[in-house]
Amino acid sequence: MSSVNDALENARLTYEQHMRTCRQCHADGAACAVAKHLLRVYNNARREHLRSRGRPAGSD
Repeated sequence: MSSVNDALENARLTYEQHMRTCRQCHADGAACAVAKHLLRVYNNARREHLRSRGRPAGSD
């Protein structure tokens, strides 16, 4: 299960780092295409993490 946790943490850190450093995201005040992709990766990893713990993805 640690690989699921590692994937979730890595996806979160990658997304957060991008949001802190992307000039386009800051200039436009909206997420760029890369940020949207990274958020999807993070959300997928989060769903997988919840599934691995035996909880449905929508039961936050």
